[in-house]
Amino acid sequence: MTGGGGVVASAGDEDRRRSAAEPGFWRRVVGQLGTALIVVDPAGRILAVNPAAERLLGRAAPAMLGEDAHDLLHRDADGRRIPREQCTLLRAVAERAETREEGRVCLRGDGRLIVTYWSASPLTDDGAFLGMAVLLTDAAGDRSARRERAAYTRALEDLTERLTLVAEITDVLGQTLETDEALARLGRLLVPRLADWAAVDLRVGSGEVHRVAVTGPEGRDATQEDWQEHLPEAGEEGRSPLVQVLNGGDPVLQREADMAAPVASALATVHNGFLRTAGARSAVTVPLASGRQVTGALTLVRTDPAHPFDTDDLTVVSDIGRRVGLVIDNARRFGRQRAVAEAMQRNLLAPLPQPGRLRLAARYQPAPAGSQVGGDWYDAFERKDGTLALVIGDVVGHDLTAAAGMAQLHGILRSLAWDHTGPPGAVIDRLDDAMPAITTVPMATLVLALLEGDPHTGPWTLRWTSAGHPPPLLLTQDGQAQYLEAGQGLLLGAPPGTGGSRPSAAQSLPPGSTLLLYTDGLIEIPGSDLDTGLARLRRHALALAHEPLDTLCDQLPARMPPGSTDDVALLALRLPSP
Repeated sequence: MTGGGGVVASAGDEDRRRSAAEPGFWRRVVGQLGTALIVVDPAGRILAVNPAAERLLGRAAPAMLGEDAHDLLHRDADGRRIPREQCTLLRAVAERAETREEGRVCLRGDGRLIVTYWSASPLTDDGAFLGMAVLLTDAAGDRSARRERAAYTRALEDLTERLTLVAEITDVLGQTLETDEALARLGRLLVPRLADWAAVDLRVGSGEVHRVAVTGPEGRDATQEDWQEHLPEAGEEGRSPLVQVLNGGDPVLQREADMAAPVASALATVHNGFLRTAGARSAVTVPLASGRQVTGALTLVRTDPAHPFDTDDLTVVSDIGRRVGLVIDNARRFGRQRAVAEAMQRNLLAPLPQPGRLRLAARYQPAPAGSQVGGDWYDAFERKDGTLALVIGDVVGHDLTAAAGMAQLHGILRSLAWDHTGPPGAVIDRLDDAMPAITTVPMATLVLALLEGDPHTGPWTLRWTSAGHPPPLLLTQDGQAQYLEAGQGLLLGAPPGTGGSRPSAAQSLPPGSTLLLYTDGLIEIPGSDLDTGLARLRRHALALAHEPLDTLCDQLPARMPPGSTDDVALLALRLPSP
């Protein structure tokens, strides 16, 4: 790749040369860097050199790439080779540690020996060690050369820190689709590594501006958090950087003199008040934008007059603003999709019948914040012959497609079960046959249970089949809890010809007993196995077995440990006592 000062050559395939730096930024800095820079791999071979290194070492880049840096360059004062075990650079590579050395003698391509100062820093990517970046300076220069070398070293270290920060922000923001959580994480990354204060303002509706996040230094005056509020509208007038940025203007760097200029809008007045209270000596304000749409602004403040923001900082913060803008846009899109899916899912969960003295209750609990709506559902309806049908199911997927698939299965299963006189396994066989032809569902699990018996007096027999779903739980008045594990068959959508006819099972239900049908979100917690989840559900359900049915349905999900990323459907049936 090319830079302003020449060609930065490299060797090996793309995987060996990948860098955490933004390509354009890296080319500008490295190509124009007046200090010699070479990059070596974990074995000490030269991977890349910049034009300054070519000039200092008197060697063309192609002649150095792939060579062992020690064997090619390192000599003693008389020009003799030095044993490898005495090479401080190789030791630094082996230890993966930052190292500096004065007085290192290097052999130039024209045969001359030069004394150099050098410093080496490890290069890593997601914890993987890629090699070392080595800066070389001719020690024969005067003190100004030393100062220049130190300045360039600091610049490179600052660049590395900035690029590392940008990479961390990108990684952290990519882990959530919740705006509030993303902005809280952003503030913790920016303060104090890049700024002393950070404020985020978002456009909400037509012209409305909300200051949704303010992050300051530890030990700050708590009253300064009052700046997090509903702000005046962002009108077109005024010279305030915040107003300009929210109206589509370019990023702005403010120094102390700039912040003293008068302002003409209410929003600018409030923002300037925040800068004064924070003790700002310099500030940058950049748009949070996705494409051409500006969703808000990010303002960073520094309070140290000896360390103000500069144009390089403005470039980095502008890049961060673009990334945050994309996250906010994605979060808003996700929020709208989630709201539609959840509303659709709730509306499709039909009211429960209450035949005779039988009592039914159900709950649907969406996945927690940061997760997507899934395809869990329940259903209960009376068939043509008066038999009560109970259904619990889970469509594979976590999006609108899964919710739509749930609606399709819901309707088809009702139609198939309405007047079918055979066992429940036969009904699910018919559903499995029809599913690929008339639904978009690839796979699903469910339990279909049929309760036979007079709804007032009984006796009652439960007939059921399970298509790869967790087993129903039966609670009896004498304190027993039994998982109904019979009737298990393959999940819906399994390859044809792999399971044969689905099994059905039957069991008498005693008066006063409670039957629980549930989806796996109730029992599956990341880091915990299924048996542990089932044992936990049995224990908590037994503790609630004598509570009213609605109380049981409310408290049972609440007693299960947090951490599930799935939605939960729960359907409960209670038979009358004698």
